[in-house]
Amino acid sequence: MTTTEAPRDVDLDEPALYTNRDVSLLEFQERVLEQAKDPSTPLLERLRFLTICSSNLDEYFEIRVAGLKQQVNLGVEKPPGADGESPRQLLERIGRRAHEIVAEQYRVLNEEILPAMAEEEIRVLPRDSWSPELREWLRDLFLREVAPVLTPMAIDPAHPFPRVANKSLNFLVRVLGRDAFGRDEGMAVVTVPRSLPRLIPLPGDLTGGGDNFAMLSSVVHAHVGEMFPGMEVEGCYQFRITRNSDLWVEEEEIDDLLRALEGELPRRNYGAAVRLEIADNCPEDSIQFLLEESRLDADDAYQVNGPVNLSRLAEIYRLVRRPDLKYRPFQPGLPEGISHGDDVFAAIRRNDILLHHPYQSFAPVVDLVRQAAKDPAVLAIKQTLYRTGSESALVDALIEASLAGKEVTVVVELRARFDEEANIDLATQMQEAGINVAYGIVGFKTHAKLLMVVRREQGGVRRYCHLGTGNYHIGTARAYTDLGLLTAEPRIGEDVHQLFLQLTGIGQVRPTELVVPAPFRLHDYLCERVQAEIDHARAGRPAGIAAKMNSLTSPSMVRAFYEASCAGVPVDLIVRGACCLKPGLPGVSENVRVRSIVGRFLEHHRVYRFENGGEPITLAASADLMSRNLLRRVEACFPILDPQLAERVNRECLRVPLEDNTQTWELAADGSYTRLSPGDGMPRESQRELLEALT
Repeated sequence: MTTTEAPRDVDLDEPALYTNRDVSLLEFQERVLEQAKDPSTPLLERLRFLTICSSNLDEYFEIRVAGLKQQVNLGVEKPPGADGESPRQLLERIGRRAHEIVAEQYRVLNEEILPAMAEEEIRVLPRDSWSPELREWLRDLFLREVAPVLTPMAIDPAHPFPRVANKSLNFLVRVLGRDAFGRDEGMAVVTVPRSLPRLIPLPGDLTGGGDNFAMLSSVVHAHVGEMFPGMEVEGCYQFRITRNSDLWVEEEEIDDLLRALEGELPRRNYGAAVRLEIADNCPEDSIQFLLEESRLDADDAYQVNGPVNLSRLAEIYRLVRRPDLKYRPFQPGLPEGISHGDDVFAAIRRNDILLHHPYQSFAPVVDLVRQAAKDPAVLAIKQTLYRTGSESALVDALIEASLAGKEVTVVVELRARFDEEANIDLATQMQEAGINVAYGIVGFKTHAKLLMVVRREQGGVRRYCHLGTGNYHIGTARAYTDLGLLTAEPRIGEDVHQLFLQLTGIGQVRPTELVVPAPFRLHDYLCERVQAEIDHARAGRPAGIAAKMNSLTSPSMVRAFYEASCAGVPVDLIVRGACCLKPGLPGVSENVRVRSIVGRFLEHHRVYRFENGGEPITLAASADLMSRNLLRRVEACFPILDPQLAERVNRECLRVPLEDNTQTWELAADGSYTRLSPGDGMPRESQRELLEALT
């Protein structure tokens, strides 16, 4: 493994030089929440950001917190990261910060967003505001559509506390009196099936106009007594339990990964509990009861003033047709050299094509596969699929190609977190259509974004390739910033061919010329590139590093950037999420600047640029600078060879974002982020500027 030379007087392995990954990732949720608090953000987009923050926290607890709890329960004291904090210490820090963020979420909802929505005649009506007519309408709805699917479960020696599913809506109900069997235990749990909509649009003639809604939780709460005839409801409290949702399969001990994952998926709903969310008016003894039944500690309880699942409010964004309260819609553009309806093969033969999503359309990628399916000269199509959506035009085109007699091979990553079920369904669907489906390599997730079309031309074959930084998902191509390269460069085609041979066959690693793969070469290659910048700087040649990624958590890459800074190399990093590097440390990282951009689109591309003594190297990749991506995943890093396209990448992905002073947060040495302000200068918002330039 390649390393760079450390300065003699600085210990770059000192834990104080590193921020913990999980702590940094939690701080990213705070930056998302700030978008919901920003009055310059359209109102319904503010609501959407609030729900995104909520769903992000759900996943954070399901995976990150769950993993730390497992380590604590197993007695692991070894720090999981280079920062030196033990799992127990991290859980305590995370718990304090998470409680602050959750409390702020509900304050923003109740004091800012809901009042602002009410001024626009968009209301979520609480129970105490229902008119007699509306109350009767909702009671009828409850009796017709809700009550028949609810099953109250009494809690007594014959009925232990029920297994409530991960993130399901539940009610703890306390009742007084004796039932038909003479029981007076007085406690039950009502679980609300996911088949019921959590948000109920209300009729305008009963609400005075506007867009009005009731939460299903409010409707159940108002009528819960209907399920306990002859009893008096003393209290009703909504709650939700978040569980460990990380699937575990001993891959080396199984014969069929798809079948093993199919068997494991149902268990996700019933993993170990990691968090309890409960109504803030719930009595302390009831909270303690739920904690004991869930085997949780007091710090794991989050009392909330509102619905226990804020992400359910996202449905308002979809249902309310108020374009004036949303981001302005746009039509993705196309780069020079290709138009709608063009022969994609001819366009790629003329020049490499760079697609910058979402500003530019994903359609050329879909058109490439569609044309390949119909083209009699096409012999084979090979593609990796990590996330693609349950309904995909790309998958339809691949199936069409297979039915047309093409040799179609698809490497499906079944273990794409939270997309396992969708990917299993897609894999089965493609297999039934005659497509060769592989599941990658045991122990190494296939995260590379590769597509290759083999076409017979002029007595031989030509390979047309697409390499990307994002997923083959048409929906996320409208919401994530990503790069895609369409090329017929023979050397890249040969490299992609070799990667597919490794993914579907058996054999030794063959060297690639231009495409740098993980886990075999990418980590060392990037370290070598950083060392080259150090050498250039020491020799007085132009040196500099600029990079953009989702996460920077690899200790060896952080160390390499520290060494570059000590050698006088300017390092500009745009890291959207977790960042373990501390910029601005005297004698260590004074030449490093780290920024994070949170805006309308999710910043998702991975771009690495090295000044290289005046002959810059521009790379795009599927990989973030995380140990798992560089050493335990199949990834692809590829060069942008065309000088004009390389300049586009530099300008659009690095220079313009680094000049953003509106949606950018700057990281300080203590791990805190400060949002930049234009002050007296001209406001610069990179996503807005790129929308105007590219659409």
